[in-house]
Amino acid sequence: MPFACIYVPDFPVAAVLRAQPQLRARPLAVLEGKPPLEKVFAVNEKAGRMGITAGMTKAQAELCAELALRSRSLLQESSAHAALLDCAQSFSPRVEDAAADTAIVDLQGMESLFGSLPEIARNFFRRAADLGLDVNVAVASNPDAAVLAARGFSGMNIIPCGKEAEQLGSLPLKVLFADRPGNDEKEREQEKKATRLLETLDRWGVHNLRALAALPEVALSERLGQEGLRLQQLARGAASRTLVPVEAPLVFEEAAELEHAIMLLEPLAFLLNRLLEQLCARLASRALATQELRLTLELDNLTGMDCEWDNRGIPSESDASPKAQSGSPQFGAAQPFISRRKNKFCRTLCLPLPMLDARLFLKLLQLDLNAHPPGAPIVKIHLAAEPSRPRLAQGSLFLPPSPEPEKLELTLARIAALVGESRVGSPELMDTHRAEGFHMRRFMAGVAQQNTQPQIVAGDKSAVTALRLFRPPLRAAVTLENAQPTLVTCAKKKEVQGNVLWKAGPWRSSGDWWERQAWARDEWDIALQNTSGIALYRLVHDLLGGGWFVEGMYD
Repeated sequence: MPFACIYVPDFPVAAVLRAQPQLRARPLAVLEGKPPLEKVFAVNEKAGRMGITAGMTKAQAELCAELALRSRSLLQESSAHAALLDCAQSFSPRVEDAAADTAIVDLQGMESLFGSLPEIARNFFRRAADLGLDVNVAVASNPDAAVLAARGFSGMNIIPCGKEAEQLGSLPLKVLFADRPGNDEKEREQEKKATRLLETLDRWGVHNLRALAALPEVALSERLGQEGLRLQQLARGAASRTLVPVEAPLVFEEAAELEHAIMLLEPLAFLLNRLLEQLCARLASRALATQELRLTLELDNLTGMDCEWDNRGIPSESDASPKAQSGSPQFGAAQPFISRRKNKFCRTLCLPLPMLDARLFLKLLQLDLNAHPPGAPIVKIHLAAEPSRPRLAQGSLFLPPSPEPEKLELTLARIAALVGESRVGSPELMDTHRAEGFHMRRFMAGVAQQNTQPQIVAGDKSAVTALRLFRPPLRAAVTLENAQPTLVTCAKKKEVQGNVLWKAGPWRSSGDWWERQAWARDEWDIALQNTSGIALYRLVHDLLGGGWFVEGMYD
């Protein structure tokens, strides 16, 4: 039964390079700790060749001018680990989460789907590269042999069944203890035991797996116990165990912690583009799309008062102290009252249909942020996508072609940026008798219904009268006689004026008396004699002090 191991060398460095790919050509060191006690935690190959090692202080590392220094980010490591699991689970549901930098895949039955074992290994390698990870891939007959080969050899390696001891023999003993120590007491104690075992084997002259595999089992058990026998079985590639599959939740999140706060939307769009591409690549690897994007920006505010900030990070004038309202403080002067506060700015992008287009998402977020700016410098970006199944659509021969949902959504977003969000959408009637009682809801292209057109009967000459509303209604001056209109004059539109030849009404209506915005009105249908002839209009009298209006014209 073959197994594959996907291993990410120098995982903390790989997580940083995945978030900042422009650093791949430079020597890089990842720092851990609080200033000024920061130390080098991990380095890439280029930095190692320059003499930079883990444990060096930041001051010592800064002596190398070409070295790029970045702080360790647990958020970026979490995203990289999730991308590693997505890469593995895009091929097989049986995946073991061996470590933060290691995933083991059961390849049973996969050859009929994805080809031979070398081809499957190449597919793993390509998929990991698409997700922003540089990995080692190894295939062996048991999980532990695949892990040792992936940690010891770079690139792709296929170990035939029965050749494990021969191919693993040249590896150093350190691959047996490649797991990084954790922060708890138990893992630190295991690290100390591993260090003592390495020192003991080094004194014996055992420096690689071949030498360890050749030791006599009885003598090794007498000196190192069961742990020594376990390590020897691993060195021979003969260890056998059951794979422990993990059921990773479908959580798709990407984050970026910034070295320096940004205040412009253009550099923010550059970072969002990279996060969206990584997010879409992860969704595509699992054959999923998204219908909801959540953007969370952590803001860094310099304030001198204790006030509540709204969703844009801007304090209200009533909450600001008199000293803060009198003028902004000058940078560089002594200002002991200023403090840093971090607030979160959240925006949610709801899509009408499941989509998977990083460029479209970026443009929609840009339009939304232009309309709702954060209002403060940004120090951290967090982007999350709610996974959903891709839409399955089939065209019809009897329906007219409709615009693509992606292009339609982008067009609506651009229109909303020009005229306002409340003026774009589909009208929906409200539960009221008030005139124009409707509100705008999100536009979603519906399915055309068949047989909904009215039947036109031959010989039917009945006319349909439609009321064309004026936007906004035209204010009018009305002359009354016996409480009925006799003359209408409209200053904005000279055609709407003249003597009232015919009238019908009034029709009185009122409502919402329990609220402040109560309404009461009288409606008249009138016919006016003007220069162009006779025209029919709807005349409205606002009984709550609004005056007279010509609301529309009958066609």
